[in-house]
Amino acid sequence: MYSILISQSKVEENMRISLYSLVLLSAPFSIAEELSFPTINGCEMKPYTQCAEMDFSGQDLSNLELTGADFQRSNFRGANLSHSILKNSNLKKADFTEAKLFRTDLRHANARVAKFDRAKMKAIKGWAMFAQVASFNGADLTGANLEFARVSKATFHGAILEAANLEMVWATKTDFFKSNMRNSNLQEAKFYGANLKDVDMTGSRKHYAIFQDANMQDCTHCPHNW
Repeated sequence: MYSILISQSKVEENMRISLYSLVLLSAPFSIAEELSFPTINGCEMKPYTQCAEMDFSGQDLSNLELTGADFQRSNFRGANLSHSILKNSNLKKADFTEAKLFRTDLRHANARVAKFDRAKMKAIKGWAMFAQVASFNGADLTGANLEFARVSKATFHGAILEAANLEMVWATKTDFFKSNMRNSNLQEAKFYGANLKDVDMTGSRKHYAIFQDANMQDCTHCPHNW
């Protein structure tokens, strides 16, 4: 009887070892599956990917982790990048015309001279992004966080910046003609020589903002006596 119990115990132990071995063998495949990245038009969509001057127009690029990627001069016209992470990425001279970027993470991204005309950019995370000389004409930036962003000499003709956070933004000589800044946070923003003609700042917070040499012609609730 005792020998039978020992045999059963050994069988159970061998089964446990076999099962454990199977788990170990299958682990690399599971990890590989988790680390797989989609490839679109020859570009592997992953952090720090190098895909400059490529065409992604109309593609679904939502919910992707693209931190530090290089997409300079690439075409994203009409693409969907909603909820994707593009922080610290290089988007210089990229074209995002009419693209969807709902809640896209653009923190510290280099978007100098990029085009965001008529793009849907509600609630983007644009903290300290670099967008000098970029174009946001007709873009919807409702609720966007552009705190500490650099947008000098950029254009925002007819852009919607309602309830956006522009605290400490650098907007030297930026053109906001006919943009909607209702209820936005403009605290400590720098509008040196900016064009604020026909802008609506109703309900916006302007504490300590600088409007030196700004054009406030026909601007609603601009600090005309600044």
